[in-house]
Amino acid sequence: MTTEAIIQKVHRILIEEFELDESNLNGEADLYADLGLDSLDSVDLVVAMEKEFGFKFNRAMDEGRIRETRALQEVYAFVADKIGAGPRGT
Repeated sequence: MTTEAIIQKVHRILIEEFELDESNLNGEADLYADLGLDSLDSVDLVVAMEKEFGFKFNRAMDEGRIRETRALQEVYAFVADKIGAGPRGT
């Protein structure tokens, strides 16, 4: 899956699940400060991404990384790592 496809799917989740305005979605947007998500929303986001991308969240391996994730570009990178997309999105 390409990086662009990952970005589009993550944006679609944020728009549909959290009713966010697409114009606010960019790689540097902060999930909490800019997009208004809270800790419960981050759990819902992970669940939605698991369904959309077909991966399972591994609490032991992923929890620390998720807690530190702030910028939307970090979400894209997390998904790419979980689904095995290459650094160039191949």
